[in-house]
Amino acid sequence: MTHARDHYANWLREAHAMEAQGLVMLDAQSRRLQNYPELKLRMERHTEESRRHLQALEGLLGQLPSRGNFLLKDVAGKVTARFHGLSGIFVPDEVVKTMMAAYAFEHMEIAAYRVLIATADELGEAEAMAIFENILEEETAMAAWLAGNLDETTCLFLMRDERELQAKR
Repeated sequence: MTHARDHYANWLREAHAMEAQGLVMLDAQSRRLQNYPELKLRMERHTEESRRHLQALEGLLGQLPSRGNFLLKDVAGKVTARFHGLSGIFVPDEVVKTMMAAYAFEHMEIAAYRVLIATADELGEAEAMAIFENILEEETAMAAWLAGNLDETTCLFLMRDERELQAKR
């Protein structure tokens, strides 16, 4: 199971980098939202969830024999996320693009945690599996919330834009 353990360690490091990137994006996006209070509130709540995810993953990383280069991946992810957070400044439909990006990102996280759950199960890592299952539940809830609110937010954006109210964020 040496290969499985190596994959597990790499996927765990990548999940950590992904959460770090997601945290930067959520923070940047929620700070810019002004006219969509429900979306702002839900993104702020998910930011706190993501902070807990990051801490839990750091605990699991600390149990690995070698910490490897996850810091490099985190830095690269954070830089990418900062640019993504700033990119909304240049588009007239920022809130819609924010929701689309967040929805896609949540599904990437869902897939990553499903892979980690299967791997932890295969390796008999019960503690890690429980952590991943908890995180997966929160990521799935966020994706479902975004899916359930995308139409309404899009319509609100269109209404605000048509009335020449500040619509983009």
